[in-house]
Amino acid sequence: MIVTERERGRDIGRGRSRLHALGARRGIRSWVSRIVPWAKDRRQTTAPPRDPAYQFLMVPLTEAVDPVDLEEYLSTHPLGVDAGPLRDLIEFPPDDIEVVYSPRDCRTLVSAVPEESEMDPHVRDCIRSYTEDWAIVIRKRSMSIDDTPRGSWACSIFDLKNSLPDALLPNLLDRTPNEEIDRQNDDQRKSNRHKELFALHPSPDEEEPIERLSVPDVPKEHFGQRLLVKCLSLKFEIEIEPIFASLALYDVKEKKKISENFYFDLNSEQMKGLLRPHVPPAAITTLARSAIFSITYPSQDVFLVIKLEKVLQQGDIGECAEPYMIFKEADATKNKEKLEKLKSQADQFCQRLGKYRMPFAWTAIHLMNIVSSAGSLERDSTEVEISTGGKRSWSERRNSSIVGRRSLERTTSGDDACNLTSFRPATLTVTNFFKQEGDRLSDEDLYKFLADMRRPSSVLRRLRPITAQLKIDISPAPENPHYCLTPELLQVKLYPDSRVRPTREILEFPARDVYVPNTTYRNLLYIYPQSLNFANRQGSARNITVKVQFMYGEDPSNAMPVIFGKSSCSEFSKEAYTAVVYHNRSPDFHEEIKVKLPATLTDHHHLLFTFYHVSCQQKQNTPLETPVGYTWIPMLQNGRLKTGQFCLPVSLEKPPQAYSVLSPEVPLPGMKWVDNHKGVFNVEVVTVSSIHTQDPYLDKFFALVNALDEHMFPVRIGDMRIMENNLENELKSSISALNSSQLEPVVRFLHLLLDKLILLVVRPPVIAGQIVNLGQASFEAMASIINRLHKNLEGNHDQHGRNSLLSSYIYYVFRLPNTYPNSPSPGPGGLGGSVHYATMARSAVRPASLNLNRSRSLSNSNPDISGTPTSPDDEVRSIIGSKLFHEELALQWVVCSGSVRESALQQAWFFFELMVKSMVHHLYFNDKLDAPRKSRFPERFMDDIAALVSTIASDIVSRFQKDTEMVERLNTSLAFFLNDLLSVMDRGFVFSLIKTCYKQVSSKLYSLPNPSVLVSLRLDFLRIVCSHEHYVTLNLPCSLLTPPASPSPSVSSSSGFSTNVQDQKIANMFELSVPFRQQHYLAGLVLTELAVIVDPDAEGLFGLHKKVINMVHNLLSSHDSDPRYSDPQTKARVAMLYLPLIGIIMETVPQLYDFTGRPICIATDDYESESGSMISQTVAMAIAGTSVPQLTRPGSFLLTSSSGRQHTTFSAESSRSLLICLLWVLKNADETVLQKWFTDLSVLQLNRLLDLLYLCVSCFEYKVSDRCKVFERMNSLTFKKSKDMRAKLEEAILGSIGARQEMVRRKRSPSGSAFGSQENLRWRKDMTHWRQNTEKLDKSRAEIEHEALIDGNLATEANLIILDTLEIVVQTVSVTESKESILGGVLKVLLHSMACNQSAVYLQHCFATQRALVSKFPELLFEEETEQCADLCLRLLRHCSSSISTIRSHASASLYLLMRQNFEIGNVSNFARVKMQVTMSLSSLVGTSQNFNEEFLRRSLKTILTYAEEDLELRETTFPDQVQDLVFNLHMILSDTVKMKEHQEDPEMLIDLMYRIAKGYQTSPDLRLTWLQNMAGKHSERSNHAEAAQCLVHSAALVAEYLSMLEDRKYLPVGCVTFQNISSNVLEESAVSDDVVSPDEEGICSGKYFTESGLVGLLEQAAASFSMAGMYEAVNEVYKVLIPIHEANRDAKKLSTIHGKLQEAFSKIVHQDGKRMFGTYFRVGFYGTKFGDLDEQEFVYKEPAITKLAEISHRLEGFYGERFGEDVVEVIKDSNPVDKCKLDPNKAYIQITYVEPYFDTYEMKDRITYFDKNYNLRRFMYCTPFTLDGRAHGELHEQFKRKTILTTSHAFPYIKTRVNVTHKEEIILTPIEVAIEDMQKKTQELAFATHQDPADPKMLQMVLQGSVGTTVNQGPLEVAQVFLSEIPSDPKLFRHHNKLRLCFKDFTKRCEDALRKNKSLIGPDQKEYQRELERNYHRLKEALQPLINRKIPQLYKAVLPVTCHRDSFSRMSLRKMDL
Repeated sequence: MIVTERERGRDIGRGRSRLHALGARRGIRSWVSRIVPWAKDRRQTTAPPRDPAYQFLMVPLTEAVDPVDLEEYLSTHPLGVDAGPLRDLIEFPPDDIEVVYSPRDCRTLVSAVPEESEMDPHVRDCIRSYTEDWAIVIRKRSMSIDDTPRGSWACSIFDLKNSLPDALLPNLLDRTPNEEIDRQNDDQRKSNRHKELFALHPSPDEEEPIERLSVPDVPKEHFGQRLLVKCLSLKFEIEIEPIFASLALYDVKEKKKISENFYFDLNSEQMKGLLRPHVPPAAITTLARSAIFSITYPSQDVFLVIKLEKVLQQGDIGECAEPYMIFKEADATKNKEKLEKLKSQADQFCQRLGKYRMPFAWTAIHLMNIVSSAGSLERDSTEVEISTGGKRSWSERRNSSIVGRRSLERTTSGDDACNLTSFRPATLTVTNFFKQEGDRLSDEDLYKFLADMRRPSSVLRRLRPITAQLKIDISPAPENPHYCLTPELLQVKLYPDSRVRPTREILEFPARDVYVPNTTYRNLLYIYPQSLNFANRQGSARNITVKVQFMYGEDPSNAMPVIFGKSSCSEFSKEAYTAVVYHNRSPDFHEEIKVKLPATLTDHHHLLFTFYHVSCQQKQNTPLETPVGYTWIPMLQNGRLKTGQFCLPVSLEKPPQAYSVLSPEVPLPGMKWVDNHKGVFNVEVVTVSSIHTQDPYLDKFFALVNALDEHMFPVRIGDMRIMENNLENELKSSISALNSSQLEPVVRFLHLLLDKLILLVVRPPVIAGQIVNLGQASFEAMASIINRLHKNLEGNHDQHGRNSLLSSYIYYVFRLPNTYPNSPSPGPGGLGGSVHYATMARSAVRPASLNLNRSRSLSNSNPDISGTPTSPDDEVRSIIGSKLFHEELALQWVVCSGSVRESALQQAWFFFELMVKSMVHHLYFNDKLDAPRKSRFPERFMDDIAALVSTIASDIVSRFQKDTEMVERLNTSLAFFLNDLLSVMDRGFVFSLIKTCYKQVSSKLYSLPNPSVLVSLRLDFLRIVCSHEHYVTLNLPCSLLTPPASPSPSVSSSSGFSTNVQDQKIANMFELSVPFRQQHYLAGLVLTELAVIVDPDAEGLFGLHKKVINMVHNLLSSHDSDPRYSDPQTKARVAMLYLPLIGIIMETVPQLYDFTGRPICIATDDYESESGSMISQTVAMAIAGTSVPQLTRPGSFLLTSSSGRQHTTFSAESSRSLLICLLWVLKNADETVLQKWFTDLSVLQLNRLLDLLYLCVSCFEYKVSDRCKVFERMNSLTFKKSKDMRAKLEEAILGSIGARQEMVRRKRSPSGSAFGSQENLRWRKDMTHWRQNTEKLDKSRAEIEHEALIDGNLATEANLIILDTLEIVVQTVSVTESKESILGGVLKVLLHSMACNQSAVYLQHCFATQRALVSKFPELLFEEETEQCADLCLRLLRHCSSSISTIRSHASASLYLLMRQNFEIGNVSNFARVKMQVTMSLSSLVGTSQNFNEEFLRRSLKTILTYAEEDLELRETTFPDQVQDLVFNLHMILSDTVKMKEHQEDPEMLIDLMYRIAKGYQTSPDLRLTWLQNMAGKHSERSNHAEAAQCLVHSAALVAEYLSMLEDRKYLPVGCVTFQNISSNVLEESAVSDDVVSPDEEGICSGKYFTESGLVGLLEQAAASFSMAGMYEAVNEVYKVLIPIHEANRDAKKLSTIHGKLQEAFSKIVHQDGKRMFGTYFRVGFYGTKFGDLDEQEFVYKEPAITKLAEISHRLEGFYGERFGEDVVEVIKDSNPVDKCKLDPNKAYIQITYVEPYFDTYEMKDRITYFDKNYNLRRFMYCTPFTLDGRAHGELHEQFKRKTILTTSHAFPYIKTRVNVTHKEEIILTPIEVAIEDMQKKTQELAFATHQDPADPKMLQMVLQGSVGTTVNQGPLEVAQVFLSEIPSDPKLFRHHNKLRLCFKDFTKRCEDALRKNKSLIGPDQKEYQRELERNYHRLKEALQPLINRKIPQLYKAVLPVTCHRDSFSRMSLRKMDL
């Protein structure tokens, strides 16, 4: 066999193939079998035949191995474990699956069932479907996730006070054997640890958490959004008669009434009394005044319509309403007589016509306006007044904005605005009603009115309103209101007292279809008489009312009391009357008559309508009502309920006998009809029923199935009579016709429909003695129904695409048809009485009711049919029995094809879940749940399942690119199916099914260019299968891996793992070997997926990293929190399943995210040698807050792949997840096993492991600052006062001993269960609510504290695990020969962990380990790892200054022991090395640590002294004295620190101090270097790159100085002289004479910088800083020193880099010409005793480029103002010399002056470029104008100027930004000299503007204007007139006079040039301007002419000796020297 193999190990030198067992273990890629089929290079190698293990190593990782036969394995390996936690790992618990019958909740006090006892089969089935218990299969999820929110307890960590003094550690100085120390350390480390690591680590966000199927919602009755309407009062201006009101909802857009009517009565008792004779006593149910409306589709079109009726009276509506419009309540006394008359009339009408009504008035409320404005108002409830017409029009009133214009416009927004569940309750007052129009009563008219109401110019406004006050409350309905009645008047639960006035639930008629299965019995009929046309009827019929009755026979006494009463009447009545429209022969009606339908209807049930004329006037001999017509509607037509729109003829006579079975349309002989039998009466009949399907196809199907049940032939369906011989065809066609039925009824009767279809599959009917197999037809029908649901009801799917209606059917409703308990009492088969079901825990004796008798008749739901066969058909059936549903289903599915197969695949989940539930029921009812799994199901069924799974897997593989969405669903469904099967079937068989799926995928992967989609599907599949609750058990965690070659499975530990076989066993445990993958089957698959996907050469799988890592993370997380595995021994077994994870993660080191947070600037290839150019750790680096720029990762990350290939790195989140998984395995795995494996690893691999641990330390470091930032921000928001919060918090967290104990305590206490220690938090979805999103401020204080505590504890636990592992590594390697390299790595990890933020708990253990390590291997630290020694000193010192005493105690002890060991091992009797390192460390610490506390450090120093005094063994040596010296030396440094602390905010002062300290170390090069580094760091922080570069150059010069003493190498710089070109200041680094410092002495110049590579590093950093500062010329100078070194080393690579950088630098000089700015300089003088050292000091400050004087002034004034008090500091505004005597001694004065660099003329020839003029600056100048009488400015002839030249002690840029002024010189210019300077300046400006290229006309004109413009005051002309008009009398001024004259000559010449140039530039529009300029010029020239031409004759005499003139001249210049 040919193996593709990738070789990346570094141990090839063994000369043997890596396929050899031992070699295979040596590479980190331990898996020989690893083959990535899509890797590009397919090298072929052949295998060595001599390897016995070879055969079984030969399954590549991309293939699945053959699984173990689990049942076989368990039966042949008897359990070697007694009962206990381990026992549960071996087998599933006995009660793993249960079938539970749980009674369904009933909303009402009595369940809704018909009253009749006799029912037809269909009704009986419906009722059974609505009342039987739910049949639920419960798989024992070990515990539910949802019970405990993780970490919800808050914890106080602020009461931790560390008040202990620094105690000495007991027995520290005893000589205890190392083994004993290790044992003690180990015990202490292992005590009080966190059991659950993942509880501290929030799981990563899950994108698609598809591990568990959600439990579907219980099927229940549908309600929309519910609205509670309370009617409070109705008051008119006059009260004369009772008024009756009704409310209903209408949807204008849909033109539909969307609720039934709610009738309410708000009349006073007095008014009700008027009707007493007509109204029977009112039932309490009719007295409701509040109602709950349900709205499924709320929209802007919904109106609440209120209609009012009154008692019928003579006169039309307008007349009757008139009094209500004209009378006002206020005028009651005035109109007393009229009112009395009205009252008496009303009384008469009530007496006579009290049972008839007439329409009166109506109004409407736009519902959404109420809701939206109530929602936006601030009060608790809103009062709104609505007027709907008349003069006070709608939008007129302020508070009626509800129906106002604004809100009407707002209603156009979509339905999303209509939320009825959360608005504020509103109280409405409706003030206006419209009177009803007798001819506009129909609904059509109403919709027109409502639409019109929404228009701003409503017609209704013009109508005269009836004023009244109706008050109603509208609010969202409460969740469970009390005293509620259903639409059928049943009491809803929580009805404590039947005498209380109820609230009615109003039935909704949804505006659009609602798809919810029926779950309760409802059978209502609504009758809507609409209109009548008696225009063509002879005789008097004008005031017409219609009496409606529901009859069960033809006798008048057969009217049924089933019509619901309205308000204040009896509950039910036998008749209902419509309202009368006065004198109208063709009235419209608006009644709604509601009828309770009987459950079973016969042909004789019908509706009877009788029409009466009512005589309103009381006449003699006239009856009150006269019948004027009759008509009727039979209720059943061909067995179906008759509903819809009817237009009926009306008979003039009473109908004849037996009329009820016929329709009135049938012309009966001898009857007289109105209008020739035409239809004259329009009526609509609507039913709301869960019995009548209202769909012909469903009706037919149910009828046929019931006929079969009842054996009633022939069957009448519609007009057909179906005989028995025709039944089979009809049945089949009705099944396939189900497709044509309407979706809404299909959904409503879904449960019954599916039950019937399943019944047909399981019990094939026997027709005419033949068994008819309907399995296929039913299967097809089911497939098409569920697909229709899926397609049409998309909003109903859960995240796995399962339709919730179907999933709840399976979960609650479905059961095997033959498992209805067979009992004579009415059980679920009958009417849901109480039958003993199989109870929760299955008792050993099955209840009698479950005694299943297969020979039952088909009608198992009819309790009256006995169980004995009664007909020949039953005999046949009793022989064949019934089929098993799951077997039949599997068979049908396997054999189906074409579109049926496609639709089954689309919804595979449905059939899978049905099948599983059927299997469980079958096992349960046949008592097979305890049977051996291999014998539970027949072979043929298992074959069908295997075939099914195989074809579905191939569908997934072949169609995943085309039907992505479908395949994702299918894949998920298949996975859940297999997951379920693991609970019921032979598990080995299920494993083989999983292998089948894998095989299909693998074979496809080979041919795919981009495998990631398919692999992603496989991951989903695997994740679901692995989320089985007994996943661990399925992996056989207790089995031993027995390779075929092994003679015995057991291994005795004493043999030391020497033999090959046992080696093989340990290796097998840690590798994805075949035995591992076979026996730990699922874990093997998971780890294989991980290994293949994270393999850097796996192309195209990068996108899946997160997914696969999350899968592993979630698995481990679930084991961690699973109470079944809480026992450590058990956890170790579980961890064993994941041992290969360690190797896999070691593989990924180069790809992991770099948590160490240092930028990587060096290409991978540079990693190859340790010694290379590693400048990464500056001494300061290790301090947590370092700011020295780092160039590489810490040196331990040198192990990247040698190929130098750039890997894609994982995200931080994925890396973190992987690392926490690693830590979990290391924490829980068996230590001895780990140790044996470590023994086997090569040095390289162990180092790789240490790299990994190093990374873990950084990854889980406690990020103190984030937390505290949040705290500080919260403080400022809440408390303002607690400044020390941060300190407290850090103390509390880092010293989290108390906090941890607190946590542990909580974990043990039963009440505060921290992190669900009793719960099993599997797949923690709900736990992500405290992800580390620290920036959000909306968390409570407790939450943030809690997060901080969790994070702190995670950091502690993670580091302790790392420490445990390091200890194991140390024990492993201490006996091997390669220990040095490994121990160095261990030390590196330890030191790194000390450098990170750690808790006190961890640090104590860490120091203990460190002391043990140093005492075991002292030479390691003091001889090999010298750099580590320096680091260790630094870490220890840092912890010596901790605020927590225990940390200080431990750190001091470690530091003392370190000195002591160094002293003992040293050949010289001193401990120079440690002394040196400690001093340097302290300097470093002081220089860079922000929050460093010298007080604590002093205490630690005291502790160290105490140890030295108490150390009896060494008392006689020099050791105690040396310790004392050291401590005093450190103390001195500390004092400097205190000062630095004071100046922390004053950067200049701080740098000065550091400078002073560095200067103090002139004799100690190492320390001076450290301080220079510190200064460089500080400068970089403040972006002073030039100064940072200078510090580095000085450091390099210092190193060069000592290197040249140590080694004489030509190419090295000779010392600091070499660096002069870079900076003249560098000479101060010259070495002090040799007698003071000898570089050979122990401890001197031993730092890593005093080497060639150190020097190179410093110079490279300097070049980088210069480059950042923009000083590219200096970069060149630096490289001049570097290039010879690299040339000498023949380092071409480095040289190429340098020349690249040089090219970059020079090209930047070219490109940035004129754009660079280097700095602005100011002279700052300090005056006043407050300044202390600074008093009377002058400095030159270098500020960033373009700093304004105001800025620096503001900064210094602000800074010193804060320090001394704002009123104390004063800035002196001028730059005159300061007279100290005139200043206030209590104030502090600052004088700030802008200065410019000053160069003598001879210097200017060297300083050509901008850089030259801004580099190496020592002299600066500023000018002060003055006059002799003390004013600053005066006339030209009296204006003097003082030039002050300052010289500084060092040249800028220097290692500081301010330098002292050492020398001051003043030059005073006389007025004429000032004039000369001014003229020279002007002339220069002119020349510059003239010759500028490209020319700038604007600039030129500006300069010209200033030179020749006439308006210019004190312009050139005036200067000439003042100084040149006459020859000076003083001969000393002759020269100046002449010089000025020549200046003017030059000036006029330049003006002329400029004018000429301007002329060539201007356009035609400026010609005039040019002429004006020229005129001015000529005028100027003429005026100047005489002055310029006048020469001083004395100057042109014989020339005198030059010298004396020079002297007199120089004397003349009044120079004044000032030192």
